[in-house]
Amino acid sequence: MSADRLDDVVTQSVFFRETGPQNTDRTLQAAKHRADELGIRTILVATTEGETGVRAAQVFSGYDLTVVTHSTGFAQPNVQELTSANRAAIERAGARILTAQHAFGGVNRAVRRKLATHELDEIIAHTLRIFGQGAKVCVEISMMAADAGLVRAGEPCIAIAGTGRGADTALVVVPVNAQDFFDMRVMEVLAKPRLA
Repeated sequence: MSADRLDDVVTQSVFFRETGPQNTDRTLQAAKHRADELGIRTILVATTEGETGVRAAQVFSGYDLTVVTHSTGFAQPNVQELTSANRAAIERAGARILTAQHAFGGVNRAVRRKLATHELDEIIAHTLRIFGQGAKVCVEISMMAADAGLVRAGEPCIAIAGTGRGADTALVVVPVNAQDFFDMRVMEVLAKPRLA
């Protein structure tokens, strides 16, 4: 082996038989195990009503955890899906909550709804979904957190998301700001559904 060649990395990945919230605890544990191995303290987790965020706040106590919600109005105007009880539990555990416009949504989604045509961000989102819904969300929340200044662009973190509810996907990513999307890197797949 050449002296200037980097050592290969061999690590475990979990590939779930099915998507869904039944994979949440195993996904969080796989992410925590790898975070500890790599010395990564910055963790991102997507949540809707907050159950996954609360569970992640318990598992990642003492880490720099940011829980990323849907934008207010995502499901219906003026409604935030994160429940007040779950918000309080997440904040009590010391985690931050980010509610922001989705990196692959917003005005471009309005164009699709009004003019029945897809915009570039939705094409990118559909392309990322070939790896699974959770993988798309991991990339998306990483950019959202970088844009909000809650993670440092260019420094590895672990992003966790799911398909619908719960968590079934965890990636080690190097986040970037949205305007630098093509510089983002997915370093490792820690867990994801095995799609057929």
